[in-house]
Amino acid sequence: MDYLIFVLSLAALIWGADLLIAQSEKIALRFNISEYVIGATLIALGTSLPEMAASIAASYNDKAEIAVSNVIGSNILNITLVLAMVFLLAKKINPHRDFFAKDSSWALFPVLLFCVMSLENNFSRFDGVLLILLMLGYLIFLKQSGSDVLTLEDEELEKEEHAPFSWVHVSLLLAVGFVLVIVGAEFTVESASSIARSLGVSEWIIGIVMISMGTSMPELIVSIVAATKGKADMAIGNIIGSNMANITVVLGSAALVRDLKLDMHSYLFDIAVLIAATLMLVFITANRMYSKPAGISLLVLLALFLHHTLGALAH
Repeated sequence: MDYLIFVLSLAALIWGADLLIAQSEKIALRFNISEYVIGATLIALGTSLPEMAASIAASYNDKAEIAVSNVIGSNILNITLVLAMVFLLAKKINPHRDFFAKDSSWALFPVLLFCVMSLENNFSRFDGVLLILLMLGYLIFLKQSGSDVLTLEDEELEKEEHAPFSWVHVSLLLAVGFVLVIVGAEFTVESASSIARSLGVSEWIIGIVMISMGTSMPELIVSIVAATKGKADMAIGNIIGSNMANITVVLGSAALVRDLKLDMHSYLFDIAVLIAATLMLVFITANRMYSKPAGISLLVLLALFLHHTLGALAH
């Protein structure tokens, strides 16, 4: 029964996030906000909603392992699975934006900050405030540097601007989305905890594998669709933005709810994979290696991560 509840609640969580993203896009386009700003901020934050809801619910229920492992697992999967699939499925990737010069530090710095905070084995409310302030700095940076990238095609923009818009309809769907996200997150965490207890494994393992895979689905879907439509900037930007949001907003919000106390020294392998994946992202953007071989190399790292983690699950 727990497995059925887990699948249904995860589906509700993802569907709710999808509703929120779609309606937020409509509002943004209504006020002529550029597609780049929508993609790098609204969609990146929107696709991180499942992680945020799950981690906040876990923190509220005093399940620090799930709150933190969900963030680490989601960031690893965003790079090793989502970015890899973008490289493998996109016909041609030639981003206009120089991600190395403009965004690589924003991909790496939050991870380094996370590692420093991990040394205390406690993510405090003060840490949460610092992380959220870092996200605010990132949003200001995007606003100042993003105007040169990704504008909608004229026909597409005109079509969106003249599409029917109803505040009542949009508000209703936003409300439904919020309810699905909140309820879905609560039941996802509770059912995952029950599964962990029944299998005799830690909540960390469940969080870093099952929950993070489920909550990474929006990033996977959005990035693959963007890549197949030739919008490589949006696909890669969504991954960088989502990873930034996961560590800063998701973990920061969870820490604001309750101090997250856990022995991070027990999870050095997972932290090492997070660092390795982020460094690979920086290396790929530095050398503009937007290719299938790069995608395969990311999948190799994912395979090593899953082999180690599922090996722990088997024991």
